[in-house]
Amino acid sequence: MVKGNQPLLHAQVRALPWRQVPVACQAREKGHGRAEWRTLKVTAVAAGLAFPHAAQAIQIVRRRRLLTGKKWSTETVCAVTSLAATQARPAELAAIVRGHWLIEDRLHWVRDMDWDEDRSQVRTGNGPRVMASLRNLAIAILRLTGHTSIAAALRYYARQPGRPLQTITQC
Repeated sequence: MVKGNQPLLHAQVRALPWRQVPVACQAREKGHGRAEWRTLKVTAVAAGLAFPHAAQAIQIVRRRRLLTGKKWSTETVCAVTSLAATQARPAELAAIVRGHWLIEDRLHWVRDMDWDEDRSQVRTGNGPRVMASLRNLAIAILRLTGHTSIAAALRYYARQPGRPLQTITQC
């Protein structure tokens, strides 16, 4: 995904002639209390993009509305990939992008919300990387032991200090 924290790449991808690019893939879904309509456009890119190995640029327009409402909200996002058109068709790229959000929801959100990682005081040397690795290990152990809610699992283990050690020795 190309976001605002990469200003040069973001500007380059947004400036591509998207109006001339035909829609390559469309998907409509209902779930989680909302309706969503996604359109995906894909175009090959030449050298010179601020992403050295970019082969394709992707524009995704997401339209959403609550099932109980009538107003649609629209969001346009861009991405780049090093996969050539022969390696990944538009439908496959759409699935890859959707898979990215699975990682975002199952790992990054958990680290931000359940572990409150953004307020960590560990900021120097290898400390942040070590703590992130330990958090990922704990999340993996909890998921392997069948917990679907990390927040509920953390509360469960906090109630009795011996439970975490018991779980680790059983894995």
